[in-house]
Amino acid sequence: MKRTNTMTICSSLMLTLCSMLLMSCGATQGRDYDITAYGASSDTTVLSTKAIQQAIDDCSSHGGGRVVVPAGMYKIGTIELRSHVHLYLEAGATLYGSTSLSDYREMKSSYLSLRTQTSTIQLIYADSVCDVTIDGQGTIDGRGAAFEKLSWNDEGITRPHLLRFIQSQDIAVRDITLRNSGCWMQHYLACDRLQIRGIKVYNRNNYNNDALDLDGCHDVTVSDIIADSDDDGITLKSTSPRLCENIVITNCIISSHCNAIKLGTETNGGFRNISISNCVVKPSEDQESQFFGDPSKRGTSTISLEITDGGIMENVNVSNITAEGTESPIFIRLGNRARGYAEGIPVERVGQIRGVRLQNIFVNNAGQTGCSITGLPGHPVEDIILSNITIRQQGGCQAVAVPADEKEKDYPEATMWGVLPAKGFFVRHARHVTFRDVEIATIEPDQRPEYVKIDVE
Repeated sequence: MKRTNTMTICSSLMLTLCSMLLMSCGATQGRDYDITAYGASSDTTVLSTKAIQQAIDDCSSHGGGRVVVPAGMYKIGTIELRSHVHLYLEAGATLYGSTSLSDYREMKSSYLSLRTQTSTIQLIYADSVCDVTIDGQGTIDGRGAAFEKLSWNDEGITRPHLLRFIQSQDIAVRDITLRNSGCWMQHYLACDRLQIRGIKVYNRNNYNNDALDLDGCHDVTVSDIIADSDDDGITLKSTSPRLCENIVITNCIISSHCNAIKLGTETNGGFRNISISNCVVKPSEDQESQFFGDPSKRGTSTISLEITDGGIMENVNVSNITAEGTESPIFIRLGNRARGYAEGIPVERVGQIRGVRLQNIFVNNAGQTGCSITGLPGHPVEDIILSNITIRQQGGCQAVAVPADEKEKDYPEATMWGVLPAKGFFVRHARHVTFRDVEIATIEPDQRPEYVKIDVE
């Protein structure tokens, strides 16, 4: 009995000590680091970059915690996030990007050295971090209209991204508002286990104003976001051999002058196991500003699925989409632009598109162009099923000739051939394409057939 009691007491002591240690670790990790305690000032004439960076560095070096941005207006240049940091913006808090390029640092990444860009500028940056959260009820505003477009590929060079994560893991971005980037709003490159939820994005103040770009990422959930962008809305890319893989996107509201939901154009690796569902596409409430996209401001496409740089697309499911507007609602394109991800690395193969399912899609008030599903001679798109699709479009066209030019090397865009020969679907170089319960209606009488199929089995 004495031995049993002794063992029981020892066990209880061990449990108590373990609990104290866990509580101690939790207290350290849960500590708040208020940026104003480090000298950050709610004054947009004063830079608070150094103060906020010091709070981030201290938070990470002590095992993690929350870096708190209280209500107020703070001006910053480039800040770099660290592992185990939770950047929390209180209601009424806004981080404003500086409008001076000299306040942004060029950030170099080992991953970027594999590609044509070796360094970039951005407002908030992270490379090779883990366990990072950005959330709260506050706003990050890049004031991107201040950065003039100087050359064709100057995004991230002289026009900063607002938010960029590279080769990082266990990242969460939730609930905050993101506004006015110099180019892409948020770029996640080669990241794993990423959650983006409940954010609001407004990006209509410069060229290349995408709302969200996932690039070669794995195991991602995107949900409950409201996005309004001049350029593409929710975009998946593959600017290296690393595929975008195992991605779920759901319950989003998207406005775009270009493509609301897009896989491409950069497709060196490609896309596998992608599920997109329960989204609404609608016109922007701001119809004044426009840099890219369809002149009618209705948006270029609802859904664009593209492979042009040798990658593969397989197991893609898009369902339960409701759209108002967009010129050419559905665009599936296998091309051969063959642009390598770095100089001296050629693309020597045509890619593949197979295993695509589009179902329960309703598009109202589309333009005249029509939809297209196209491959290349000897390289068909394969195993495509479209079911329960309703498209109501403008119509009013006479017969249109089949495009003679395959445009194999051209930039893929839903309007690349102009008005198509079918008011419904133009299908060329395809195998095993199935249409079930597809309805095409036009507002004005239209002389084009619903389908034109060439080199189709």
